[in-house]
Amino acid sequence: MNRRTLIQCFVAAAAAVSVTSAAAQSKAAPSTSPAQAVKIAFIDPLSGPFAGVGANQLKHFQFVSDMVNAQQLAGPGVKFELVSFDNKGSPQESLTVLKQVIDQGIRYITQGSGSGAALALSDAIDKHNERNPNQAIVFLNYAAVDPDLTNSKCSFWHFRFDANTDMKMEALTAYIKDRPEVKNVFLINQNYSHGHQVSRVAKELLARKRPDVKVVGDDLHPLGQVRDFSPYIAKMRAANTDTVITGNWGPDLALLVRAARDAGLNANFYTYYGGVIGTPTAVGPAGEDRMRMVAYWHPNITGFPGEQMYTDFKKRFNEEFYTVASYTSLTMLADAIKRAKSTDPLRVAYAMEGAKMSSMHGDIEMRVSDHQLLQPLWIASWAKVGGANKHDIEKTGYTWKTEVAYPTYVATQPTSCNMKRPARP
Repeated sequence: MNRRTLIQCFVAAAAAVSVTSAAAQSKAAPSTSPAQAVKIAFIDPLSGPFAGVGANQLKHFQFVSDMVNAQQLAGPGVKFELVSFDNKGSPQESLTVLKQVIDQGIRYITQGSGSGAALALSDAIDKHNERNPNQAIVFLNYAAVDPDLTNSKCSFWHFRFDANTDMKMEALTAYIKDRPEVKNVFLINQNYSHGHQVSRVAKELLARKRPDVKVVGDDLHPLGQVRDFSPYIAKMRAANTDTVITGNWGPDLALLVRAARDAGLNANFYTYYGGVIGTPTAVGPAGEDRMRMVAYWHPNITGFPGEQMYTDFKKRFNEEFYTVASYTSLTMLADAIKRAKSTDPLRVAYAMEGAKMSSMHGDIEMRVSDHQLLQPLWIASWAKVGGANKHDIEKTGYTWKTEVAYPTYVATQPTSCNMKRPARP
């Protein structure tokens, strides 16, 4: 897909939301045909503490799906239809949902809110596809960032469109390395696979790049269960914390930064998910030049071609567009279907391997060896709206400002993936 076509795609506005109810679907045909629907199961929390995040992500996929259909990016007559499933943020519930997806003949799924659920789904899909090659399923992972998914537990059927935990921490610590004010670091993370990985890699990379930095705290807390983070903030104050590093997301991050704000904690926050819905509002003015995030995109990146898409999404839903992986995953899927001239999952998966595209945040590539998307990263800080930093986030009067832009090679990490591939069709 060339840049001209890409920009035309951004400018096109979708006419209607194309989310279907969870209805039965026959197996996808091996090749494209007129008026063919490709159903994609969206599996993420739509109830419970992370329901707000899940609902917002579903809107991202609705919006991009409409754009793909309007521009016929998957080829004439091929349309994407989203089917939403509530996994309640649970790995066990995700497996129950997967059985429904299989029974309904849906051949593509997307999930991202929680690496625990992603690991369970990837393993189950791998086993299912081995036993049922004619009913294979492709997993488009848009945000679950546990490195194991593209290392020791990699799967041919799994494609990740976010940068993984190690890649993001490589960029964060490259930035911290040159920040002399960082002396006492407190790590706080959710107690599941992603949180454990953030803690692990932060300690490893800080020890290598800034051996003078002290890790004065390393706490793990229950996922989505803490309502009052003030005891954790008190520990930070007692440890003379000047820097907090956290992989928290959703309400666990919003409540954490709100507690820090209310207690007047004089520390800088380095986050993975400072831009996720609700967090900017929780931070407000107290986060000015104190909260930073590592991200593969933010709305004030100079020269990015997707500004119209950002503003159209905001106009349509009155919410922020920030998950560019919704765009990269569906457009790369559409491009693979078009090039393969087929909706058969095996043919499409092979077409996605090694795919290169010009996206709304730069040139991207789906690495063949582990199905990890390679893309640039940014460190952005929370700042007042003004000048080139013009997009008001959640009506706070604040926005994201680029501190450092890292080209793809800086954050790219080696992989230990030893992928088992099915026979090429």
